[in-house]
Amino acid sequence: MPGLYLHIPFCKQACHYCDFHFSTSLGLKSRLVEALVRELALRAEYLGPAPELETIYFGGGTPSLLTAAELDQLFDAIHRNFRVAPAAEITLEANPDDLTAAKLRELAASPINRLSIGLQSFHEPHLRLMNRAHSAPESAASVRRAQAAGFENISIDLIYGVPAPDHGIWARDLEQAFALQVPHLSCYALTIEPDTVFGRRLRKGTFVAPPDEFVAAQFEMLLAALPARGYEQYEISNFCRPGRESRHNANYWRGVPYLGVGPSAHSFNGLSREYAVASNPQYVTAVLEQGQVPVTHEILSATDRANEYLMTSLRTARGCDLAYLRDALGVDLPGQRAEYLGALQQNGWATLEGVTLRLTDRGKLLADHITLELFLAG
Repeated sequence: MPGLYLHIPFCKQACHYCDFHFSTSLGLKSRLVEALVRELALRAEYLGPAPELETIYFGGGTPSLLTAAELDQLFDAIHRNFRVAPAAEITLEANPDDLTAAKLRELAASPINRLSIGLQSFHEPHLRLMNRAHSAPESAASVRRAQAAGFENISIDLIYGVPAPDHGIWARDLEQAFALQVPHLSCYALTIEPDTVFGRRLRKGTFVAPPDEFVAAQFEMLLAALPARGYEQYEISNFCRPGRESRHNANYWRGVPYLGVGPSAHSFNGLSREYAVASNPQYVTAVLEQGQVPVTHEILSATDRANEYLMTSLRTARGCDLAYLRDALGVDLPGQRAEYLGALQQNGWATLEGVTLRLTDRGKLLADHITLELFLAG
């Protein structure tokens, strides 16, 4: 069953690593919520007639900036235009500083049944370096407050590869995360994107990124620590207790269709993609005044679909089904790339069991490079 993603493009302040679309000015927030409500009606048929949603995901930005009334507006619009599965997974991304006891009572009274909390670190200097709005004590306290409010299905985000003299800070971050006993962890390497504060500082020479070996060592620490704590890696950056994966994100990696609403949101229906304009004023004007959703439409060729499947499937524990690639997408990878597949196995970067190609832990460190090597020319 398909999913729904709602992009809430507002933040209290800009994190120094973030290149997502957002605004720190909240002046358009109420109008943008109105536009989201209108877009849900305009695009009700995108996923087919009367689709039933298996997952709903509020991302951003910082969706925890929405008021209870604004959430009610959005849920009313969702239910007017879609059927929602009785056991739908409904996730809201939240920052620790927003999760006061009063806010959590509001969220617990809403249909939201899963929180994704952007902790990033428990180390105060790292939080200040990244320009996070919350403090180190708030990192753990926000999770405990959420658990006390009745939320059990919680994911927390952590960032590794932050400049440090050694791996001690990362080791302590992991121990504090494990102590919270949440069922899901998302752990990402710090990536320096060009159009971010860190990217600009890197060009000026005022920020020094750690060497690749430092980042790889912290990823290996993560992989070594998780199994004993009861977590399994189901995607390169995502780890869960058995059966507790993010259903919404797992569907992305399986190629399940979804509708994305809001500025900069992407949608996918199996054959094409749409990309909404990454401008809050342009989006609001187009939707509310012109009754149009400002999107760019891209028809996916057979090669595009095969490359997307390679990219997403190789990130997961399920691996790449070479029979599906051949029968559904017309690509005989073993026939076309036998030499490279053999090299991957010889170097210990991948395994081939029957028709399933999977990256090893060593291979996951090179996932982007391997995927690019396997991409088919258009």
